[in-house]
Amino acid sequence: MTRTGYPIVNALGALENPNAAAETAGSLLQSSDDMVVDARAIADAKASGMTAVNITLGYTLGDLPAYEHTLHELDVWDAHLAAHPEDLLHVRSAADIRAAHEQDRVGIIYGFQNAVAVGTDARSLAERTALFAERGVRVIQLTYNQANHLGDGSMAAGNRGLTDFGRQAVEALNEHRIMVDLSHSGENTCLEATRTSIAPVSINHTGCRALTDLPRNKTDEELRLVAERGGFVGIYFMPFLNPTGHATADDVVAHIRHAVDVCGEDSVGIGTDGSATPIDDLDAYREKLAEHVAERARAGVGAAGERADTYPFVEDLRGVDQFRKLIGLLEASGYREERIAKIMGGNFIAYAERIWG
Repeated sequence: MTRTGYPIVNALGALENPNAAAETAGSLLQSSDDMVVDARAIADAKASGMTAVNITLGYTLGDLPAYEHTLHELDVWDAHLAAHPEDLLHVRSAADIRAAHEQDRVGIIYGFQNAVAVGTDARSLAERTALFAERGVRVIQLTYNQANHLGDGSMAAGNRGLTDFGRQAVEALNEHRIMVDLSHSGENTCLEATRTSIAPVSINHTGCRALTDLPRNKTDEELRLVAERGGFVGIYFMPFLNPTGHATADDVVAHIRHAVDVCGEDSVGIGTDGSATPIDDLDAYREKLAEHVAERARAGVGAAGERADTYPFVEDLRGVDQFRKLIGLLEASGYREERIAKIMGGNFIAYAERIWG
């Protein structure tokens, strides 16, 4: 495995081999049962130099029973970790990320991209949040693109902000030292949750709306407020970084640089929203892409900027060399090693210490 001298933390990504699950590769309607965590997925993650990754499990969208499905997916990932104890480490604290780096393992952070599994009343919220924390869930995103009973997502037309129950949920997540992730949230939901939370919040995978005016990207006001309150912002490797939908590695660098200008160098990192293992047959994938985009649209969860001709990744910044290439580009842009180390993992670890201990 090739490691940098400092940890690399992907604040939102995946550990899977998409080539081993051809029918669902790239589809965000897949579940953990569809994802293949095999020898190649693990080897590629290690070869990339990645120290830890926040993976998505549990209910995100669709007609599945949210709570029951989430418990099932926790069992699925517990089994993956139990099957690969020499390679994978369940991250419950910032110290676990450092341990993964020292032990040449990949730290797995359990995270949700939708909070609906916490229930709809005070009792279920208290019981389920406590259970999720006990099971090792360390990140819970309040909404996906659509609205839920906690608040509006980025594609909800009303932009109504947090609901009363959403405020209760933020308090419960604070109580159990779970990161409040505001990726995919609407602007008012993000601003109100940031002000409501007694702990710093995160936006683990986003872009900068000042550069590309799309709903999945965050305004300078959102970015600045999160940073001022001690939070974390991760820049993704997604098509939303360029108005054409065809984002490049240079776009990733531009959004990182803008986020640093707005937030300061101590608050910005990366959350690629992808795997270290690339899709091998892009021609075959391209043929299925239109159906995947249409599937998301039918489910009401697509985002502005998703099109049949846009990959949900940055084509020239993928695979096992993605982090090394980004480091090289940041160096070429004039960033010194100390700042790059913060962006690639140090800032997330410092933020995790403030939340998890």
